[in-house]
Amino acid sequence: QLQFVESGGGLVQPGGSLRLSCAASGLTLSYYTIGWFRQAPGKEREGVSCISSSTSRTDYAGSVKGRFTISRDDVKNTMYLQMNNLQPEDTAVYYCAVADFTPTPYICSVPPGNARYRYWGQGIQVTVST
Repeated sequence: QLQFVESGGGLVQPGGSLRLSCAASGLTLSYYTIGWFRQAPGKEREGVSCISSSTSRTDYAGSVKGRFTISRDDVKNTMYLQMNNLQPEDTAVYYCAVADFTPTPYICSVPPGNARYRYWGQGIQVTVST
C-alpha cells in the first residue's frame, strides 16, 4: 500500500528554519523523480524543488534557490526539504510528490514541465510569522 507520512511543519519566525520530511512506503523513492510543491491561500500550487532519479540532480524555484535544499535518504526511503531563512511569503501547505513519468530520468525541472507527478503526500502546514 502506497503511503507518505509528512512531518516537520509548523510555525516559525522570519529568518528561521524548518526541515520537512516525507517518509514513503509502497514504493522506492530512488526509482523516481521526486519533488516538493506548495500551495498558499488563494494561490495555485507551485513547484518548489525536485531531485531526479538517475543522477540526483536538483532544481529549485527561483524564489527559494539558495535557501531551500532537497535531499533523499535511500536507506530510510525518505525525502527532505531543508528550509532556511524562511520568509512570510513561504507560508503555505507543502506537499511531497512522486512522478510516474518524466521526459528524462537524468534531470528534473521546476516548474515540472511535462513531468507527471502522480503520487502525493497529504500536505503539511508551514507558517512563517512573528
